[in-house]
Amino acid sequence: MADAKKISQVGADVGALLLPDEPERATKPDVVKLPVPKTDIGKPLMQVLKLRHSSREFSQKKLPLQLLSSLLWAAFGVNRAETGGRTSPSAHDWEEIDVYVATADGLYVYDARKHALKRVLAKDIRPQTGLQPYVADAPINLVYVADLSRMAEATQEEKAYYSGPDAGFIAQNVYLFCASEGLATVVRGLIDRPALTKLMKLTPNQRVVLAQTVGYPAGTC
Repeated sequence: MADAKKISQVGADVGALLLPDEPERATKPDVVKLPVPKTDIGKPLMQVLKLRHSSREFSQKKLPLQLLSSLLWAAFGVNRAETGGRTSPSAHDWEEIDVYVATADGLYVYDARKHALKRVLAKDIRPQTGLQPYVADAPINLVYVADLSRMAEATQEEKAYYSGPDAGFIAQNVYLFCASEGLATVVRGLIDRPALTKLMKLTPNQRVVLAQTVGYPAGTC
């Protein structure tokens, strides 16, 4: 009975991450195990390419955890378990880009190998993820951070050269997923990087590359 009660409480806390109208809780899980991504959904590729576009108006409606799970897997998840290969390429297989997820409930980093979210900060930093007004209210802001320590054999110029496109590949995967699932998104470079770096408690080897806002289109209830 005690174990069942504990499992029930963990499930409730995980649900509080993204489900609407949940009461505020004093504690949230340090690790949120994501549901198995749905890989049998979506529109044909050519239709998705036709629908792909940037949106700058978002509903405040929160994304269900299942939808976020599929989104993150599409962005940079493991699609070949035998090799650990990802859905997005990276130069020299460095996999130097980390995907941070800023929500109303806190800041998390995506662990692709465990398909889980690890809590980094237990506070809402969405307003600081960009200089545009809509970032404060949209349910999800992704922040792409390059860990340059994983690119040890590269020169400083090469680190800057490769990390940008690698983050761009991930952002485009997010664009295609959003087009397929009827979500709104826009990738952003207008960021106060020094302030965000400090707020996220990044190390000197970590660099904010891009951010991307995701949510339902404006008017969605």
